Amino acid sequence: MWRRTRHLLEYTAFRCVVALVQAMPWRTSVRACEWLGWVFARVLPRKLTRYKVARENLLGALGPLEEEEVLRIVEGMWTHLFRMVVEILQLPRKLRLYNTSDVVTFRHREEMSRTLCSGRPVIMLTGHFGNWEIANRLLGLYGYRMCVVARDLDNPYLHDWFAKYRQADGHLLVPKQGSAELVVEQLERRGAVGMLCDQDAGPKGLFVEFFGRPASTFKSIGLLALQHRAVVVVSSARRLPDDFRGSRWTRFELGCEEIVDTDRFANHPDGLKLLTACYTNALERAVRRSPEQYFWVHRRWKSEPRRRSRPARAA
Repeated sequence: MWRRTRHLLEYTAFRCVVALVQAMPWRTSVRACEWLGWVFARVLPRKLTRYKVARENLLGALGPLEEEEVLRIVEGMWTHLFRMVVEILQLPRKLRLYNTSDVVTFRHREEMSRTLCSGRPVIMLTGHFGNWEIANRLLGLYGYRMCVVARDLDNPYLHDWFAKYRQADGHLLVPKQGSAELVVEQLERRGAVGMLCDQDAGPKGLFVEFFGRPASTFKSIGLLALQHRAVVVVSSARRLPDDFRGSRWTRFELGCEEIVDTDRFANHPDGLKLLTACYTNALERAVRRSPEQYFWVHRRWKSEPRRRSRPARAA
């Protein structure tokens, strides 16, 4: 009973925030997010904001940095996360088919269009970078429907709201747990599947380098791609600098970082690892262009590869 009451209270508070954000002018929302980013990075206790995790990840990924530079990136990350929430809530009324050219610019648009219309199954990959909901919205507006894999939210009322939000453009939202059958069915129909590719897979995952450090990565993405001859598209929606004079809303660069034809690795004895390393490296290149738009408090390098014990020497 208490859990249901708590979920209802959380949902009520969330809907109040939705109403407030949707009524807020764009410039005001940007300034509010910048203020919240400053508070989270420089005012709140660092234990609450997982500053230590972000700092360790940044130093391990980008090398020696001055403390002020670390703070600048962390502050930018929190500002980005708050802006991402605001953009998600404003997205339905701010991004329509008729104004996509005013909001979005493209990198490698023609190559991506040819891939999506090639008739082969496609696995669209992104990471905790930029605003991935923009890419989902845009592809839906253009009539390209995907099967989007995402973890169920603990609050069922919030989950239902986000499920309706993500499926409003024609996408099919499937839970991360137990999604294998639906994903395989989509690929067999030569459809498209959207996934995040930068989540820690635990000690039994496949370790490939991400920013020069071994990161545990799920094998399932590469196995599905190889088994179904799917084309892997690494994409991202990077927020561009604000232009308060000329723009009415945030602008994004929808980047197709790399298109990977899995036939390149099909007959290679180490094809799975090479494919996984290929798309992981592509995501790294995207993050390096705007590191403040990556989720550095995510424990991407939590798992460490097992060290093989050396056989004892014979006496």
